[in-house]
Amino acid sequence: MKTILVTGGTGYIGSHTAVELQAVGYDVIIADNLVNSTASVIDRIERISNGKRPLFIKADLSNETEAAAIFDNNKIDGIINFAAFKAVGESCEKPIEYYRNNLQIAINMFVNMKKHGIKYFVQSSSCTVYGEPDSNPISENTPPKFAVSPYGNTKQMVEDMLQFITQTGEIKAIALRYFNPVGAHPTALIGELPNGIPNNLMPYITQTAAGIRKQLTIFGNNYPTPDGTCIRDYIHVVDLAKAHVVAMDRFFEHKNKANFEAFNIGTGNGFSVLDIIKSFEKTTGIKLNYCFGERRAGDVVRIWADTTFAEKELGWKAELSIDEMTLSAWHWQQQLAQE
Repeated sequence: MKTILVTGGTGYIGSHTAVELQAVGYDVIIADNLVNSTASVIDRIERISNGKRPLFIKADLSNETEAAAIFDNNKIDGIINFAAFKAVGESCEKPIEYYRNNLQIAINMFVNMKKHGIKYFVQSSSCTVYGEPDSNPISENTPPKFAVSPYGNTKQMVEDMLQFITQTGEIKAIALRYFNPVGAHPTALIGELPNGIPNNLMPYITQTAAGIRKQLTIFGNNYPTPDGTCIRDYIHVVDLAKAHVVAMDRFFEHKNKANFEAFNIGTGNGFSVLDIIKSFEKTTGIKLNYCFGERRAGDVVRIWADTTFAEKELGWKAELSIDEMTLSAWHWQQQLAQE
């Protein structure tokens, strides 16, 4: 039985990944400081997992002492690193905080991996490493451009560190460059629930539909796209979570072909903001109150994935549709309203 440390594991993607890890037999330790999540997520993971409960440790992983204690007191076989500040717009307003937090967490992981002989590391990376692409779809061989936000830059910098760190052979790493996760677990027990005003589109949509927010503001309708709104590759969070399990399996099955590998995790399809709104309105029957506002700093105009490499090497492919994403997100919002 292998034990995986999931940093940021009470968060949106981390919690879904913990569920999928436990479903195939891994033991899970979750470390999180709960600045953008709640400890009740652990209870929800346990319910979904038929009574199997991850070990939870509240810790600020950017703090050297708190991070080290986790490794000193637990046997860990691999790490999936989600712990990071993650809002594009906020990172442009608070760049120093983003660099300090996101990079220090990664460094603390690497230091303790080396100290304790832990070999395997999966990095929660992002399509933001590609910057504003010249053409789509984006493959892993597309030369990265300088990031358009400090958040994206921290993802680039962690990947840069891994390129060099893995050359010694002590650590093997996979960076999953995922696109835009949306949706919720089919049980509606876990989903995206940011503290305060959402930075991402889908929770803002569901909170507007639920009457929590008066109106959804779309950042810009004058982009050079068919309907004037930004285009993204939206992927169901359950599909994304399963990709992390496949990546960890790849290490233990010794299938990795290099000490550092990177994979695009998306659907291969681009949808605009208005496409998502139309899907939500269709699947739920709810008419959204929205308006158009100014463009938001740091937003890429359009980007979607070429997923050929991930499908070939990982044997992984996204299976859930955009309508399943929007409807599951609404079911999650409805569940929250009943609690």
